[in-house]
Amino acid sequence: MIRKILFEHYPDIKLAFKLTQRLRDIFNKAKSVEVAYTKLAHWYKDVENTGFKAFNTIANTININYRSILNYFINRSTNASAESFNAKIKTFRSQFRGVKNIEFFLYRLTTIFA
Repeated sequence: MIRKILFEHYPDIKLAFKLTQRLRDIFNKAKSVEVAYTKLAHWYKDVENTGFKAFNTIANTININYRSILNYFINRSTNASAESFNAKIKTFRSQFRGVKNIEFFLYRLTTIFA
């Protein structure tokens, strides 16, 4: 109800919402790399045609990194676990204000996080 009223008064918000939903749908529904590639290309072109500067960052990121992004559609996996582990290592390292003995640091990491 509120969305309908908002979209009637602000058509640009409606268009931005549709672009956002389409990008979300690509990642949720595309079944293959080829389909995802085609849909991302169409989405990118639509973003260019709208002229919305708010989408420039994500559109440029997709344009520059599309090969890496398309890898997600091969088996729907991300590197989130690796990023999480890297964050844990950084936190662990910062708790001790750096590392003086690398061998001992690695030993502690393997005993705590393995």
